[in-house]
Amino acid sequence: MRAIVVHGAKDLRIEEAETQILGAGQVEIKMATGGICGSDLHYYNHGGIGETIRLKQPMVLGHEVSGYISALGDGVSNLAVGDLVAVSPSRPCFSCQYCQKGQHNHCESMRFYGSAMPFPHIQGAFREVLVAEAWQCVKADNLSPGEAAMAEPLAVCLHATRRAGEMIGKRVLVTGSGPIGTLCVLAARAAGATEIVVTDLTDEALAYAQKIGADRTVNMIKEPDVMKQYQAGKGYFDVLFECSGAAPALAAGVAAMRPRGVVLQLGLGGDMNVPMQMLTAKELDLRGSFRFHEEFAVGIKMMQQGQINVKPLISHTFSLDQAIDAFEIASDRTKAMKAQISFS
Repeated sequence: MRAIVVHGAKDLRIEEAETQILGAGQVEIKMATGGICGSDLHYYNHGGIGETIRLKQPMVLGHEVSGYISALGDGVSNLAVGDLVAVSPSRPCFSCQYCQKGQHNHCESMRFYGSAMPFPHIQGAFREVLVAEAWQCVKADNLSPGEAAMAEPLAVCLHATRRAGEMIGKRVLVTGSGPIGTLCVLAARAAGATEIVVTDLTDEALAYAQKIGADRTVNMIKEPDVMKQYQAGKGYFDVLFECSGAAPALAAGVAAMRPRGVVLQLGLGGDMNVPMQMLTAKELDLRGSFRFHEEFAVGIKMMQQGQINVKPLISHTFSLDQAIDAFEIASDRTKAMKAQISFS
């Protein structure tokens, strides 16, 4: 079978890979769709994420995937050949102290597809055939493969929304209108937020936020003074989803927060300067949000029930042979929101 393998910055190859052996409790999946994530782009464009997570060996990329069950291992009874499934890339050990507490996203031995954090690296899921544990798979009946592949980034945003707490009637600010920022708009709205404002530096990205129902979008380059109205009177917003990973966005967002609001940091752009004095004076709660666990299946259910519609965010679909073109387009925020690869 073929797989998408990164060897270094701007060195992406479609290579032959060994077929994995199907074991008990596992399923074989003919991959249908894979979404290109920001971490995939970091490996492709820079050979790693920041200074500490670097490629030390070739690695199959990809963790936002869906496919059709093609074979069942012994003991698998809840899935059938032909089922469309979304595959969770999160494979905790279920035995460490954090897994025992139900904090599976903090597993000490996490095996997350397409990650260079450990060595040897955890190989990813951008391959024509994948063998996965049956418990990783969630049936995606009545969804398209592209929608099913959006379950992973949606789960990230659902987890962040849970971390934020009560959302009914809240005023929400989202800084950064990439895939995570726009999905946070959908997640916050579904949780009851009544007003959502999104900021970014490009009109093209903000257009997607408008398309999915943001109440207002602000281009911080063209309209740098707009946020002043939200900063008056000790602030306006109850919740901030900081999705850009940029210190200026965090600072502007914190200035627009009302006292005792909640700041959710999702963006992973490296270490940032934090406006600690303003956080202290406003008694703001600063909360990190990292990955997900049970929210993966919840996201599938919400899409199936029509509570969340991710289809407007899928901007491009490429064939496997066009993988390099897909990564180039996905790297251009003026052209793409979510670029996906079709494996079939």
